[in-house]
Amino acid sequence: MPKSLLLEMMNAIMYTVDAENQVELQEKTQLINQVWELQHTLEDLSARVDAVREEILKLKSENQVLGQYIENLMSASSVFQTTDTKSQRK
Repeated sequence: MPKSLLLEMMNAIMYTVDAENQVELQEKTQLINQVWELQHTLEDLSARVDAVREEILKLKSENQVLGQYIENLMSASSVFQTTDTKSQRK
C-alpha cells in the first residue's frame, strides 16, 4: 500500500474519533512512518551490501589474474631463478 494512501486513511480515521484516541492514532501514525523509513533504509543497505559483494568478487578475480601474471613474469626472468651456489663455486 502506498505511504500516501496509508497516511490519508489514518488522517480520515483521526477526524472521526475523540481527542484521546486522536493522540493514540497520532502516535501510531508516527510509528508507521518510522517503520516505513526504516524499511527503506534496510532496502538501501541491502542493495549496498549486494553491490559491495559484487565488487569484492570482481577485485578477487582481478587479483588472481595479476598474481598469475606476476608469477609468470618472475618465472620467465633470470633474476628470480634459483641458483645452485655449489656448482658456481666449482
